[in-house]
Formats: sequence, structure tokens, C-alpha cells
Amino acid sequence: MIVLKLINLVTGGAGFLGSNLIYKLLSYGEKVICLDNFETGQKNNIIKLLNQENFQLINHDVSVPIIIEVDRIWHLACPASPIHYQSNPIKTMETNFMGTFNMLNLAKKNDADFLLASTSEVYGNPEVHPQDELYKGSVNTTGRRSCYIEGKRIAETLSTEFKRMYGTKIRIARIFNTYGPNMSVNDGRVVSNFIIQALKGNPLTVYGDGTQTRSFCYVDDLVRGLMNLMDSDFHNPINLGYPKEYSINQLAELIIQNIDLNLKIILQPLPPDDPKKRKPKIDLALRELNWKPEVNLKDGLLLTINYFQSILN
Repeated sequence: MIVLKLINLVTGGAGFLGSNLIYKLLSYGEKVICLDNFETGQKNNIIKLLNQENFQLINHDVSVPIIIEVDRIWHLACPASPIHYQSNPIKTMETNFMGTFNMLNLAKKNDADFLLASTSEVYGNPEVHPQDELYKGSVNTTGRRSCYIEGKRIAETLSTEFKRMYGTKIRIARIFNTYGPNMSVNDGRVVSNFIIQALKGNPLTVYGDGTQTRSFCYVDDLVRGLMNLMDSDFHNPINLGYPKEYSINQLAELIIQNIDLNLKIILQPLPPDDPKKRKPKIDLALRELNWKPEVNLKDGLLLTINYFQSILN
């Protein structure tokens, strides 16, 4: 029996999450096309793959249409760190709207399966805790984070309307904080910030009083969740994240314990619209995808610290 390999298009494939997904898809013998304009993606994340038979790299901006033959589209292209998406907020909006529109049209032309990497940011600064998929969010449409939040919200709407109008086979993953290997040194998110500061012997910068909470999901678990979702027939938004919250102070202390007990913490003002709490309910993912995270924060941080040590040395 001949088994035909699926052609997977991963937008933002040179980024943190995209590159981890690509390695996993290739490990299953599938064909992968990586689409990235390297605005925030890193060629080092995929350089080892360039000579692989099942891998192809296309330098392309998703806000510009492209015509290629694909079976599945994993739409991950968009800066996810506040320092990156706030540096050019209009481009962030364009990437989320036009990029998603173009990829949905490509899915429609190919009758391809389409997965949107949405975000827990659609819940804003939540008034309901923990957050389930029925919660509509508490968002500020004019704040500094709005370019990303509203961009992802319209991307969810576009995806849903393509399903309603054209029967496009969509999946929508609301991704909570994720960390692990292939994060960039200048990623700007809290886990990488703390680890880089600690490895350099610098104080850890905590914004606000550090009591704000987040959940932290190791990237291997998140990738497994995305793959389970793509393989499912579930088309509504679904949370993917670690169902336990930690304060930013707790995270800082864990990293200090693993790197240098003499490190200090310094406090800086909290940025505007920074959510006070964030934790997913994942009952839906457990029921529909048979998925839950397996890597605890302590073990995942050790793996991530080892990764950053290897690239800083």
C-alpha cells in the first residue's frame, strides 16, 4: 500500500513555536513548507533542515497572497511578544487580518485543513477566572496591546466566517503562555527574559509587584496539543495551556534557585493593560482532544535553561 505524505504549510515556521512544530512533523515523515519573512523568526531555528528532502523554505510575508499546493495550513505567523508586536502595531494588525485572509483563501483553493494559532490574549484582562472558551473577554480596543488582541480576535472571526460561507475546515487554538527551546534571546517574554538575565548574572526585572499570575506550558506539550487539534474534527475555539497558575514572583524564584541563589529581583512599573490573572480551563481539550500537558514547570524550566546556556556559550 502506498501512503501519500501530507504537505504541511507552516507560516511563521522559523519562529519559536513554528520551528518546534516543524521538527515534530518531519519526525513523522511528513512534508513541510516553512513560510517566514524573518521579521521575528530565526534562520538558526531551521538551518539544520535546509538540506532535508521533505523540507522547503520560502521567504515570504503572509500579508501578500501566495499560491502553492498544500494539504494542511498551520497559521502561526505573527509576532507574539509585546516588544515585537508593539514595535509596529499597524503591521501586526495587517499580519493578523490580511495574513489570515490570504491563508484562508489558500485553504479554500486547496480544500486544505486550516489551523489558526490564536491566543489567550483574546480574553484581555479577564473578569472570569480561570478562563473557559465561553468567556467573551474584557478587552481594551485602544490600548498598547490592542493591535495583537484585536488582530487575533478578527482572525478568529475571519476563520469562522470562512467555515460558515465556504465550509473551510478550520481549527482555532487559543494558546496560553508557552516556553522552551528555540525562543530567541531577545524574545521579550517573561520566561526568556528571566533566564537570560540570570545567566548573565543580572537582577531579574519584575514588572508591578509580581503578584500577577500566568500559566506556563512547555512547548512539546503545546505542539502535541496543536497536532491533536489538527487531527480532530473540532472547529470551535479551544484553550491550550497549562492549567495551573504561578505568580511572576514564583517564576523568578524558581529560576534563581536553578541558576544563582545570589541573584536579586528589581521592580519596575507595570505596563498598561497587563493582565492581572491568566489561567486556562482545559476541560474542552481534555474531552475533545484527549490532551493535557505532561511537563511540569520545574522540569520544563531546566530544559529551557539548558537551551539558553548552549546558545549563549
